[in-house]
Amino acid sequence: MMRGGARDFFCLLLCGLFLVSTTPPSNAADSPQWGEAWTRNQVSAETGLPSSFNIETGENIKWTAPLGTRSYAVPVVADGRIYIGTNNGVPRDARHDGDRGVLFCLDEATGKLLWQLVVPKLSDDKYKDWPRIGICSPATVEGDRVYIVSNRGEVMCLDPEGLANGNDGPYVDEARHMTPAEEEPIPLGELDADILWIYDMINDGGVYPHDGAHSSIVIHGDHLYLNTGNGVDNTHEVIRSPDAPSLITLDKHTGRLVAADNEKIAPRIFHATWSAPAFGSVAGQDRIFFCGGDGVCYAFKPAAQKSPAGVAAALERVWRFDPDPTAPKENVAEYLKNRDEGPTNIKGMPVLHGDDLLFCAGGDIWWGKEEAWLHCVDATTEGDVTDAGTKWSYALNKHACATPAIHAGLVYVADTDSTLHCVELATGKPCWTHPLDGRAWGSAFVADGKVFIGTLGRKAWVFEAGRKKRVLACVTLDSPTSSTPMAANGVLYIATYKTLYAIAEGAGGWLPGSLSSAGFSEAQRR
Repeated sequence: MMRGGARDFFCLLLCGLFLVSTTPPSNAADSPQWGEAWTRNQVSAETGLPSSFNIETGENIKWTAPLGTRSYAVPVVADGRIYIGTNNGVPRDARHDGDRGVLFCLDEATGKLLWQLVVPKLSDDKYKDWPRIGICSPATVEGDRVYIVSNRGEVMCLDPEGLANGNDGPYVDEARHMTPAEEEPIPLGELDADILWIYDMINDGGVYPHDGAHSSIVIHGDHLYLNTGNGVDNTHEVIRSPDAPSLITLDKHTGRLVAADNEKIAPRIFHATWSAPAFGSVAGQDRIFFCGGDGVCYAFKPAAQKSPAGVAAALERVWRFDPDPTAPKENVAEYLKNRDEGPTNIKGMPVLHGDDLLFCAGGDIWWGKEEAWLHCVDATTEGDVTDAGTKWSYALNKHACATPAIHAGLVYVADTDSTLHCVELATGKPCWTHPLDGRAWGSAFVADGKVFIGTLGRKAWVFEAGRKKRVLACVTLDSPTSSTPMAANGVLYIATYKTLYAIAEGAGGWLPGSLSSAGFSEAQRR
C-alpha cells in the first residue's frame, strides 16, 4: 500500500483552439473547464500576467482564499465564480465537522465563499475514498450547470447559484446527502450547494474506485464523457469490478447512462483509471481520446446524440495505440514493486494539437518501473496503430503524472524526477531541461509567453516560453502544490494545499498575516 503523501497523488492531475461544446462560455476569457477547450492543452490566451509575485509582501497578489489542508484540484472560472475542490480540514461552516469532500464556489472578484458542496466520506471501504483527500476533480461549467465528480465517485450536476434561487429539482434531498448516514440530516443553510441530479458510478455503474475519484468531464452536445476511476483494491492485486467500464457517457440533462466503452480494460488495470478524456476533430471527424488504466490510448466515435432511454450503447473504437507494446498486459499484479520491468500506465490527460495527440506514459510512480515517455501519435489513423501511429517518443527521466502543454511549436512537460522538459513538437528533440527543486505532480501551464509550474517542494516557477531557457522567477509558497496553474480574465491562479492565490499585475491588496494560525476573519470565512 502507499505510504504518507504518496497516497495523495491520484488527484495529480495532478496529479490539459476552438470550443467544441455546443454552448460556448458566456465570457471568452473565462476558463470553465480544465485545459484549452476540450483538447486538454495546458495553455491560455490570457495576457498581462505577472512574471513574479511575492506572498510575503503581497506584490501582485489580488487576494487569497483559504482552502482545506489538502487541496489538489485545478480551479475553474465561469461567470464571475471560481470552483475548486478541497477537503474539510478547516471547516468553513461549523455545521459540517469532520472528514469531508468539499467543492468551494468563490466570488471571482474577492475570493469570498458563496456556497459549498459538502460530501461525507464513503464509510464501507477507505480504499475507495481515502481519508482527508477531499474532492480532487475539477469542475466543468456550461451555461447554468456545474458538473463535478465527488470524492464518492458520484457525477453531480449543480446549480451555480447554490440555494440562493431555491432548491431546484429533480434532486431535493441535499440535507440527507451532505450528512453521514448514521447522523440526523443537517438542515440546509445558505452556504449549501443545490444538487440537480446525481449518477452514482459505484452503486449505479458497478465501479470500484481506488483511493478516490479523479475525473475532468468533457461536454459534447447533450453528453458528458468521463473516466470512471475503476481500479485495484487494498491489496493492489485484485480488480473488484472486472466488468465495469472505464469510459462512460451520460446525458447532461438527466444523468442517464448513454454509452460506455466495451474494451474490457478493467482486468489489465495496474493501479486505477485516473486519466480524463479529451475531445477534438481530426480529418473532419469528431473523436473522444482516452487513456485507459491498462496503459493504452484509445480513440472513439462520440455517442449518437439521440439514444433510446434505458439502453446504454457501446462506444465505437476508431483506433488504439499501445505506447509500450512489449510490456506485460496480463497478470500485471505480479510486477508490483518491480522498478525494472512491468506494465505501463497513464495518469495525465491526452492533448490534441492539430492532427497530433500527445500524452505521457510509463511505470507507476509507486508500484512500477521508473521508465516514462512523452509520446506523439498521429490522431488521424484507424485500427491498431501501435506501429504506424508513432510520430516520435521522448524519454523522460522518471515517472510522469503530467498533461503536456503545447505552444508555438514546443512541448512543455514535467516528470516526477523534479525536471521540466522543453521539447520540439515537430521532432521530439529536446530544447532544454531545468531542475525544479521538488517533484512535479501537476502540469506546466503556458500563458502570456510564460511557463508556470508548481512543485511539492513549495515552489512556483516562472519561465520565459521559448527555445532558450530563461528563468523569470522562483517563488516559495505557503505549502506544497500538486495542482496545475491556470488563468482567466487577466488573473493567474495557483492553488496550494492550503490556499488559492489570485495573482494579477499591479495588485497588492493582500496583507501579510491576514491568514492567522487561529483561522480566518469573518470576511474570509464567508
